[in-house]
Amino acid sequence: MRMLHTMLRVADLERSLSFYTEVLGMQLLRRKDYPSGRFTLAFVGYGSEKDHTVLELTHNWDTDSYTLGDAYGHIALGVEDIHSTCAGIADKGGRVVREPGPMKHGTTVIAFVEDPDGYKVELIELSSKAHA
Repeated sequence: MRMLHTMLRVADLERSLSFYTEVLGMQLLRRKDYPSGRFTLAFVGYGSEKDHTVLELTHNWDTDSYTLGDAYGHIALGVEDIHSTCAGIADKGGRVVREPGPMKHGTTVIAFVEDPDGYKVELIELSSKAHA
């Protein structure tokens, strides 16, 4: 077994695709409309679904917004240089909501960015000794 994907419901698919592809550098792997169900699925990631876990962005055509709830945490991405990654994200219009620094009660260097729907994305510097 292996993890295939994580699904996020998004209010504006084009805005979300722009964030995940242009700001975070993922690729749009596939996209399909389901007119009878009034939704679109778009899969994004850093490599082929055959070999990588990806994100499924689900856009329900008749829904303008979602309540994220308090059980959702975040998506985590490993990065080589967290400071330059955060600067690049900010330069592309991304919102860094926690600047790079050690995690609370630990030494792993982390930061958080927020996608257009308010989902948190944790960045973890891979050169840190341990991961959150």
